[in-house]
Amino acid sequence: MTDDLMLYTNPMSRGRIARWMLEEVGVPYRTEVLQFATSMKDERYLAINPMGKVPCLVHGRSVITECAAICAYLADAFPSAGLAPAPDARASYYRWMFFCAGPMEAAVTNRSLGVDVPPEKERMVGYGHFQDVMNTLELALRSNSYIAGDDFTAADVYVGSQIGWGLRFGSIEKRPAFEQYFGRLALRPAYQSANAKDDAAASQG
Repeated sequence: MTDDLMLYTNPMSRGRIARWMLEEVGVPYRTEVLQFATSMKDERYLAINPMGKVPCLVHGRSVITECAAICAYLADAFPSAGLAPAPDARASYYRWMFFCAGPMEAAVTNRSLGVDVPPEKERMVGYGHFQDVMNTLELALRSNSYIAGDDFTAADVYVGSQIGWGLRFGSIEKRPAFEQYFGRLALRPAYQSANAKDDAAASQG
């Protein structure tokens, strides 16, 4: 069924990624906006997501957390949206989605927190060095229109969200390849619709 999708979110969170993905899928869904210090930590929600964080997607009896997982799940659950490559063509799709969920997010988070990894300790972290992450991502985006090739996929929702957020708040470098890539994504009707809905939710407190 498509009418039993529930997104637990907050417009000032990574929940914006999940909403964008739901808008791309184009099926009906409901939302419940939770507050960070209160409703995210109450017993009712903790029974669904013990981490007490958003986003969290509930689809029937399935509970999916973590934005990359939500994007991948929805692409598979609703194949008619055409947001995942064929199973035998998913190498780049998986590679870049999880590159951004792992090395990129860790590198950007550490940099934002002022955590400097000593050169002799770089082998201990999955991303090695921040510049290696940025250079690798830039190389991928120079080679293709989208992160996994010539077609837009769920990986672009996740990767594009990370890049867009980073460009806006200065946590990643404003390289032309990043700005051009996100500029293309920001024109998508689903992205604009998701943003409008989250902005409206934010204005309501």
